[in-house]
Amino acid sequence: MNGKELLQKLESPSPGALFERLYGADGAAAGKKRYAALLETFLDGGVFPYASFPESAGDSLRLFTAAGRTELGGNHTDHNRGRVLAASIHLDQAAVAAPRADSRIFFRSSGYPDVTVDLAGARGRPDLAPRESERGTTGALIRGIAAEFAARGITVRGFTVNADSTVLPGSGLSSSAAVEVLFGRIMDSFYNGGRCGFLEIARMGQRAENLYFGKPCGLMDQTACACGGAVAIDFADPAQPRVLQTDVDLASAGYALCVVNTRGNHADLTPDYAAIPAEMKAVAALFGGETLRDCDEKTVKAGTAEIRNKLGDRAVLRALHFFGENQRAADMHAALETLKAAQSPSSRQEAMTRYLNLVNESGDSSWELLQNIYSTQNVREQGIAVALALTRDFLRFEASVPGACRVHGGGFAGTIQAYIPVSVLENYRTAMDSAFGPGSVTVLRIRPVGAEELAL
Repeated sequence: MNGKELLQKLESPSPGALFERLYGADGAAAGKKRYAALLETFLDGGVFPYASFPESAGDSLRLFTAAGRTELGGNHTDHNRGRVLAASIHLDQAAVAAPRADSRIFFRSSGYPDVTVDLAGARGRPDLAPRESERGTTGALIRGIAAEFAARGITVRGFTVNADSTVLPGSGLSSSAAVEVLFGRIMDSFYNGGRCGFLEIARMGQRAENLYFGKPCGLMDQTACACGGAVAIDFADPAQPRVLQTDVDLASAGYALCVVNTRGNHADLTPDYAAIPAEMKAVAALFGGETLRDCDEKTVKAGTAEIRNKLGDRAVLRALHFFGENQRAADMHAALETLKAAQSPSSRQEAMTRYLNLVNESGDSSWELLQNIYSTQNVREQGIAVALALTRDFLRFEASVPGACRVHGGGFAGTIQAYIPVSVLENYRTAMDSAFGPGSVTVLRIRPVGAEELAL
C-alpha cells in the first residue's frame, strides 16, 4: 500500500480495535503514533540516507509486529524436553517494511546501528551459508532465516525495514527472538504469500540462532514471540512440539503482571547457565536416558544414593526440580483455562488463587532445588534473592489478597516476575524503586497477537 494511504488509515479511528489488541486501551493511541512516525521516516527519505539504498517513493509499504515474551512457568525444563508456559506481551518490535528488487536487506532499529546484508555473493548468486564474520550479529539472523526459506524452495529477495523496539534488552523478555520472528514474518509475507504458520516461523528463528548466530537456544522464546496469547508448549517430541494457546486477561482478575529489573551483572554467568542442563542430562544418562523426560521419576528418586555418589547433591536437587516443574507447567496452563472459563467472581478468584499458588511453588522450587537465584561465583551479588524476599514481604504485609513471585528466565542475575494486586501496584513500584533504582518495575500485558503483518 502507498505510504500516504497508510498514514491516513492510521490517523483515522478505524484501526483502533486492532491497536487495542496490540497495546491495550490505554496504549492504542501511542501505538498508532509509533507506526505513523516510522512511516513518516520512510516517506521523508530519512531511512535511506545513502545513495546505495534507492527505493520507490513510499510504495508497497507494509506494517509488521513481533511480540516479546515472558516465561510464566517451566523454569529450565525445555532443554530436557519438558513442558513450559510462556506468553506474548505488548512490548514488541514494530516495523514498516518495503520489498526491494535486489538482494540487499537493510534493517534500521531505533537506537541501534544499521544492518546491511546482501544475500548474493560476488557473482550475484545466492550466498546463504553461515559466515564466521557475522556470528553473534543481527546480520547472521537475517542470513540464517533467508536460508531456511531457501531450503523450502522459496526465493527471498531484499527488503528495507524501519523498526522500533520496546522489548527491553537484557530483561529476559527475548528481544532477540522477537527480531528473529519479525524477519521470518516479513520474508513470509513478501515472498511466500504469508503461508507459514507461527510454529514454522519460530523454528526458522531457532535454527538461525543455533547455526548462524551461534547460540544453542531452545524453541520456547521464538514460539511465544510468534504465537500470541499464553502458550503451553510440550517438547516431548522436539521436532513436533505440542502447542496449546489460550487468551489471558490478568487485569480483569485484578492483577498486574510485573517484571523487576534487579540490574544484576550477567557477565561470566555462562558456566552457571550451562551447568543446569548438563547436570540434568548427566542424571538422565545414569538411567539410560538422553534427557530427564526419558526417565521415570520414581526410578530416579530411588537412585538418589547413586546420583549423590557419582554427580553430587546438586544434581539430585536439579533433577527433582525438573520433575516437579514439568508437571507444574501443565497444571498452570489448566488453571489459566479454568480462569478463562470462570463465570462468577468467586470462581474467578478461586482459579486465580490456584494459579498464584502454582507460581509461588515454581519460585520456591527454582530457589531451593534448581538453585539459579544467584551465582556461587559471586555471592556478594544476590539481587534476585533480594527482590524475591522484598516482594514476599510486600505481599504479606501490604496486599489484602494473594500475590506471587518467581525468578524470571535463566536466573542468576536479571529479573524476577511478580503478580501484584492492582490496588497496591503503585506502592510496589515505590518499594522496588527504592531498592533497585527508578523504573525497575515494568508492567506487562499478555496480548493475543504474536508476529503478524498488520492489516489496517
